[in-house]
Amino acid sequence: MYVCICNGVTDRDIRQAAESGCRSVSELTMRTGAGANCGSCLDLAGSLLEQARNVRDLPLSVLQQAA
Repeated sequence: MYVCICNGVTDRDIRQAAESGCRSVSELTMRTGAGANCGSCLDLAGSLLEQARNVRDLPLSVLQQAA
């Protein structure tokens, strides 16, 4: 799904940025361009980044228990 229409940034782009170590919305903007124009996507982009980081930061044993 497109998160930032202005710059064509998708939720997949945000997950990939998180996997690459992106830690903040400002860094996400620098990496992907999300929010660089009108900024209306910043709340959603920040939520998706946080969600992707939380999944990435879980220890493997927690992920195995969830399955």
